[in-house]
Amino acid sequence: MLVTGYVLTAIVALGIIYIGLNYLFAPAKIAAGFGFGEVPENAETFLNVKGGRDIGAGLIPLALMIYGDPHALGWVMLTAAVWPVFDMLIVLRHRGKKAIAFGVHGLTAAVMVVASLLLLLG
Repeated sequence: MLVTGYVLTAIVALGIIYIGLNYLFAPAKIAAGFGFGEVPENAETFLNVKGGRDIGAGLIPLALMIYGDPHALGWVMLTAAVWPVFDMLIVLRHRGKKAIAFGVHGLTAAVMVVASLLLLLG
């Protein structure tokens, strides 16, 4: 169980780091996949900020994986699952693409909760 929790955490962490790098280097392209119908003009600066924060969000669980405390990592993953939940709710509130809201953001949150439970109970 513990190994599966670590693997799921690594996938989520590396995935958000990858997304963050794209927000830094190809912001308009990656933003189109967030779930909204359109990306506002002149949003590149804000999207770059989001990229930096996404990279930081991905580094936190990786640091805890290196530290080696599965319970601390489990609690961080459980609390961090609110990020994709809020992303999902924001996309839905603004009439974005439901498939992306549920299939990307909702699924990410679910994977994070499963990973956290595996780490906490392992």
